[in-house]
Amino acid sequence: MTAPLLQVDDLHVRFPISGGGLFGTGRRMLHAVNGISFDLAKGECLSIVGESGCGKSTTALSILGLQEPTEGTIRYRGQPLAGPGAPGRMQRAKAVQMVFQDPYASLNPRQCVRTSLAAPLKLHGITAASEIEGRIEAMLKNVGLTPEQARRYPHEFSGGQRQRIGIARALILEPEIVVLDEPVSALDVSIRAQIINLLLDLQEKLGLSYIMISHDLSVVEHMSDRVLVMFFGEVVEEGGWRQIFETPTHPYTRRLIAAIPDPDAALNPVAAAFAPDATLPDGRRFVSDGSAAPDVFKPPVPSALVEIAPGHRVRLASTA
Repeated sequence: MTAPLLQVDDLHVRFPISGGGLFGTGRRMLHAVNGISFDLAKGECLSIVGESGCGKSTTALSILGLQEPTEGTIRYRGQPLAGPGAPGRMQRAKAVQMVFQDPYASLNPRQCVRTSLAAPLKLHGITAASEIEGRIEAMLKNVGLTPEQARRYPHEFSGGQRQRIGIARALILEPEIVVLDEPVSALDVSIRAQIINLLLDLQEKLGLSYIMISHDLSVVEHMSDRVLVMFFGEVVEEGGWRQIFETPTHPYTRRLIAAIPDPDAALNPVAAAFAPDATLPDGRRFVSDGSAAPDVFKPPVPSALVEIAPGHRVRLASTA
């Protein structure tokens, strides 16, 4: 089998919380990410979903190098991306880039498009004017813009066009992995499909691998190959998009899926999604039925992701 492009193993990210004893001793720790592991294959779109505060954005920031892990390893093509022996920010930028949620806030309003796209190229030692112009022109065409628009400023574009510029900037250094942070949530509904289709086209054309952070499960369902469901810093369910959306198993996953608006459904409570079914047929139980939040200041109860079908794993309290 081909080795994964990205490997995350037992990732922990903890933050100290104010309080505790004299001189800060005995301070409590917030377990933002608590021992998650996953792989990302070449050309794959892996989505990480969950409520705000579940740790999905912290996980993405750790991969980008913007948040140092407390424990665990992150490897890109077998080489560490964090900790001893990890590359610097410049080298990491050539491997992993990010498309931000707000296309206007992520662009400098005082810089024209050409300056925004040329800056990372110059920072990485590309100084030949012909090469810079050629790469900018090619990238603008890739995202559905014209070379003439490179002279314009962000305020002269629509929201969808600005997101295309943000995508172009993320891809200008030719990374293999792109983190998509709610890439269409700030856009009008009529524009979202265009950006989603653009991302899918670029993924196929350029051989990109995506890690998508999203609350919009309809977008996740459309774009994803695999899905990780996070709950209070842990992965509670993992599987292919069809397994997650058609046969959700963990009660928390069922609640997320039940929350997707369905215009064809009757306006009745989805009783099955909220039923107190916290066990599998063989008697194994879930860590949490999602009805009460665990104490975020303590590590969750030790548990295991157990495979219930090929490629489909669910977190249980025990395997006995």
